[in-house]
Formats: sequence, structure tokens, C-alpha cells
Amino acid sequence: MKKQESASTPRIIKSDAEWRSQLTPEQYHITREHGTERAGTGPHVNQKGAGMYNCVCCGEPLFASGTKFDSGTGWPSYYQPVNGEAVAEHEDRSWFMRRTEVRCAACDAHLGHVFPDGPQPTGLRYCINGHALEFEPEK
Repeated sequence: MKKQESASTPRIIKSDAEWRSQLTPEQYHITREHGTERAGTGPHVNQKGAGMYNCVCCGEPLFASGTKFDSGTGWPSYYQPVNGEAVAEHEDRSWFMRRTEVRCAACDAHLGHVFPDGPQPTGLRYCINGHALEFEPEK
């Protein structure tokens, strides 16, 4: 594993073989091939405990449990990332739609998408694949 320094976040770079050996097939498909789990099938949709949701690929903290809300979509949803440098946003024009893709800023793992229909205080809904996250309970 190599870390490539950028202006704000150290970059984690691994070969395709390294990612495949580290992740389950579902995790690999979602995070490295920009896949999506079926609504209601991924972990963390019903997770209610206090803690941190970290990137399944690199372990970086992404979303605090206090920002999680029930969006009714079948995917874990959050109104903001843990900090302004945790995630990166990219334009996504796949499936004949125009959306904003969310990736882990440290390792470029596909996480999901962000939409402007969330609750206050941000008005955003980070709709995230549960297989892209690991939950770390608060101690």
C-alpha cells in the first residue's frame, strides 16, 4: 500500500489485486467498480448505536452516527460527513442521470451519492452503500 500526498488528504493507492484480496466481492463491486447494493439489503440501514462509520477500504472516518437519519430509501443516510475533507464529490452522468457521486477522499472508494433533499442543518442527504462502510461503536 502506498500513500500519495495531496494538498489536503493523504492518498491510499493499492493495486486491483490488493483491493480484491482485502474486500469481499460485494464490497469490491461497490467501492472499486462503482456498484450499488439493492435498497434494504446492505448493513447499517437499521444501525442505531452511537459510533463512527469508517471507509471499508481504508478505515478513514467518514460519518458520525449523530448525523445519520432514516431517509426511507433503504440505504444508510447522513446529513454531513465527519469533516470537510473526509469525502470527495464527483459529477456522475451514468444511467442517463446527473448526480453527485461521493467517494472516500483518502482511497477514492465509491460510497454513494449526495442529494439536496436532506434534513437541516445542511439540507443534504448522503445516500451511502452500507457495504462501503464499517461501523465502529463508541467506547
